[in-house]
Amino acid sequence: MIGCDFHPSYEQIAMLDSVTGEIEEKALSHERKEEVRAFYAGLQGPARVGIEASGQSQWFERMLGELGQEVWIGDATRLGQKGTRQRAG
Repeated sequence: MIGCDFHPSYEQIAMLDSVTGEIEEKALSHERKEEVRAFYAGLQGPARVGIEASGQSQWFERMLGELGQEVWIGDATRLGQKGTRQRAG
């Protein structure tokens, strides 16, 4: 499970290892998209990646889909008010 704070030039992630319970934090630069792709391609099994809805994230969402990762997109206004999530289809 990965929480992704997505920005146009980089992303800050917090990743939960469901086996050990450990959390790893990491920053990935979007200037090196091949490194971002390699990171997500190298994950063991499909991961659930949660991001806030953004107009700049289409390439990222498409890449995750190509790699078989599960993408959850949240609306910041709704998340703050209700704690609900919207799953990307």
